[in-house]
Amino acid sequence: MGGSMLKMGLFHVLNHSIENRDLFLDSRDYARFVHNLYEFNNAAPAGNSYRLFNSDQMMDIRCPSFGDTSRRKRLVDIHGWCLMRDHYHLLLSERREGGLSAFMRKINVGYAKYHNERYDRRGFLFRGKTKKVRVENLPHFLYVIHYVHLNPLDYSPEHALWRHRDKGLTGNLQKAFIYLDTYRWSSYLDYCGTKNFPSILTTTLFKEASEKYRQELSEHLRDSSVLPNPSLTLE
Repeated sequence: MGGSMLKMGLFHVLNHSIENRDLFLDSRDYARFVHNLYEFNNAAPAGNSYRLFNSDQMMDIRCPSFGDTSRRKRLVDIHGWCLMRDHYHLLLSERREGGLSAFMRKINVGYAKYHNERYDRRGFLFRGKTKKVRVENLPHFLYVIHYVHLNPLDYSPEHALWRHRDKGLTGNLQKAFIYLDTYRWSSYLDYCGTKNFPSILTTTLFKEASEKYRQELSEHLRDSSVLPNPSLTLE
């Protein structure tokens, strides 16, 4: 599966806020971006369902239903994602020519409009052109989903040095997973078998969601020989 996707094109996509300002100030902001990942993944223009969407309702429930996905003309497949305070990570592949660029344009412009309106500001929200790193080889493919899901550990004082596990700086792994289990704004929970936002996610590329993913991630953290790929050091 990995080899065929490398030929088709798998991209690690991310963008940072301008001046390192917070993109997401509360759960309502995170929920709005997650809904955008669903709503804008459509060749058709966003309709009234987007403009009338109430993010307050969505952030209070687990596994929200976004409606019927079968009739949507999706631009991309979302294989993994993580929202951080001042940036985001997405693992995407195109479903149609030009789909990736169209999707990211809608995502960035749509969220910037929402953010600026809510916080009464003007101007650019994102630092610049969206970064797109193509996954070129099998080691990169095997690493990238773990890298995306481990990013929230940056906010855990005990595990903030998780990238330096070759120096024994990962901290208590059990506590690391407890922390990740409480972080809703990524695809980690869905990969572990806990339905969070399954409507936006395609898990079949890396594997079907199961409890075994947690074991794989634990082995990845313990393996000090697997060091970060320089192309992934993008924060």
